[in-house]
Amino acid sequence: MNINVIISPCGVEELYFTNKSIVVIDVLRASNTIINALQNGAKEIIPVAAVEFAVKVSGGMFGGQTLLGGERNTKKIEGFALGNSPLEYSKEIVEGKTIVFYTTNGTQAITKAKFSEFLTICSFANLTAVANELIKKGNDFEILCAGRNNTLSLEDLICAGSLINEISKSKDDLNLTDSAKASVILNNSMGKDIHKMLAETDHAELLIENGFEDDITFCSKLNSSDIVPLFIDNALKLPKEEN
Repeated sequence: MNINVIISPCGVEELYFTNKSIVVIDVLRASNTIINALQNGAKEIIPVAAVEFAVKVSGGMFGGQTLLGGERNTKKIEGFALGNSPLEYSKEIVEGKTIVFYTTNGTQAITKAKFSEFLTICSFANLTAVANELIKKGNDFEILCAGRNNTLSLEDLICAGSLINEISKSKDDLNLTDSAKASVILNNSMGKDIHKMLAETDHAELLIENGFEDDITFCSKLNSSDIVPLFIDNALKLPKEEN
């Protein structure tokens, strides 16, 4: 199994992802928000690459069953029902709803990889579930780290390394690129205390400044979910047997 890690979507063309298996990671916070929303019964999440497109897409849907969610530079967008805190996406609010979702980094990465044959979302929360799914498929795959403003995010790269380590427990034929090896080295050296690692990142400092310290605690939980979101027909959903 060949594994590559892309440290940022910057400079990667959409067509690069054609027919590939891709895992998108945005630990702080889009991955966890998507996982939690689907865990709490959201029907689907439609990721978009522009705020204007989010408004346009939601306008063509049944208003009562559609929510606009997301952020720009950590803050909820004016006119949106929800921001990008996973804690906002409770069962009472999202169950049965379609969520049109925009974030500064996470949805940019997801939409860039939209031509993938297989596309899923990972964070520490569903690490083992995603690892098991990838082992079952047995295909080569690439991990796309969302990064932050087109630069490296340490937490995404460490999570990528953690995912590779989890897979290596069951597979001994892994062939890693240099970036994949680097992510494993970082995870081995810095990933033992997830909360401490997250709290010391640049992104976490910005979140704390804006009052989202609880999100860091939420995003540091390991294997709190067993769901594997899949990108199907331009939306993130659960496989039918998990709905």
